[in-house]
Amino acid sequence: MSDVAGLVATLCTALFCGAAVYINLVEHPARMGCDTRVAFAQWAPSYQRATLMQASLAVLGALAGVAAWALGGGSGWLLGAVLIGAVVPFTFLAIMPTNRRLLAPDRDPDAPDTRQLLEAWGRLHAVRSALSLFATLLYLALLVR
Repeated sequence: MSDVAGLVATLCTALFCGAAVYINLVEHPARMGCDTRVAFAQWAPSYQRATLMQASLAVLGALAGVAAWALGGGSGWLLGAVLIGAVVPFTFLAIMPTNRRLLAPDRDPDAPDTRQLLEAWGRLHAVRSALSLFATLLYLALLVR
């Protein structure tokens, strides 16, 4: 049973990681290559569409990692669960203030701080990419041993 939980943990975490890394290496740099108004106009719907998918994958990856550990899979599964699970509080504590400022109804896309907020968002999102990458690599290593 811990093998099934480990597979689910790895799959969910790897999917999260792939999406997060894609955002940081492809999508966000492409949007930031546009003028601020266009970058901002693209960021908001992209963020809102990605939220449900990424939140679900992070939570499932963490819960399945805890399950793999609880079912005797070893402490590495718990560490992986902590790594992927950490993206959730990090998002709420570190990224959400930036998101709220960007999504404010009175946000002026031409305001000088709009581009700064989008740049900060990209740097903050990179932390999520790194955490999920470490969790994915750990989970993969645990699967193959």
